[in-house]
Amino acid sequence: MATVYSNLDLINKLDSFPDEKKQPEQYAEYLKGLYIVEWSDDGGATTYAIGYMLKAVFAKLVAVPKAELESFGFDSSVDLQAAAAAPGGTLPLYRLLARQTTEPERTKTMEALNQYWRKNETFTVLAGWRDELWPVYGRGSGDKANPELLFSVERAATGLLGVVRYGVHLTAYVTDSVTSELKIWVPRRAATKSTYPSMLDNTVAGGLMTAEDPFECMVREADEEASLPENVVRDNAKAVGIITYAYITDERAGGEAGYIYPECEWIYDLPLPESIVPQPKDGEVESFMLCTVAEVREQLSQGLYKPNCAVVLIHFLARHGLLTLENEPHLTAIMGRLQRVLAFPGPHEAEQ
Repeated sequence: MATVYSNLDLINKLDSFPDEKKQPEQYAEYLKGLYIVEWSDDGGATTYAIGYMLKAVFAKLVAVPKAELESFGFDSSVDLQAAAAAPGGTLPLYRLLARQTTEPERTKTMEALNQYWRKNETFTVLAGWRDELWPVYGRGSGDKANPELLFSVERAATGLLGVVRYGVHLTAYVTDSVTSELKIWVPRRAATKSTYPSMLDNTVAGGLMTAEDPFECMVREADEEASLPENVVRDNAKAVGIITYAYITDERAGGEAGYIYPECEWIYDLPLPESIVPQPKDGEVESFMLCTVAEVREQLSQGLYKPNCAVVLIHFLARHGLLTLENEPHLTAIMGRLQRVLAFPGPHEAEQ
């Protein structure tokens, strides 16, 4: 018999990394398999976390020859084994990158390491290399709305550091002119996608590259993925907030399972006239279908959606009064879970 997923099941599958404050025992247990990636803005007098590195990744870092690390721009004299072995052991990335005093220099050094691992096929996840740089933030600016950009890292390599990933999701919908029924445009991901091939998705979704504004990212993705007219998107898309969660990957995410993805997604709604039909453009989407709410709920229950897209749709249905306490008794808990307080700095902090 096929598995039937409740809305809460879908939330639990996505927001799966234990919360340090709400699940301290589970968090402590999971911490045994990773190191917290640390940064400092004052030479080490005070430190804070910016990511989670699996011990399996740490082992590959330690195995990189010191001469190679030096050529990339790292300080190879840092005793990583000692730092990891100390009580509350961590990866002191700020010490490794101490010789690089600017964001471009740190970005170049991190790029060299990831290219080295890519060339040597160290991590399967790097086979999905995108040539897209994603931001990693610190607290140095003191301004949550405009956090300091520490460096940028290749999209496919973000899981190796477990840093916060940022993206945008847009749900396009129409109101039937005859029945007044709300219907949602649902794409099927291309079978050739390196991540979650052939699964259902949000109408438009994409990752936020360094220095990219969320709204502008959404406009770009709407054109690239769905051929939606720019003027229609700009004039009608509505920002409805963010969702945050911490995900543990499985093989469908591309590469090895078990990476930790703390994520923040800016969410948009787009009411469309019936005359505008999304069309695949960049090869990432196989097709679009206009689905009733009942069809979407059935698809969700069958687990057909990419995990974060499933919860974006649950969020959409709740905001539009299509999920209520009468038909979803866990609604309050579900909505609370989609506003997880992430442990690391970044622009999400100004939104929470």
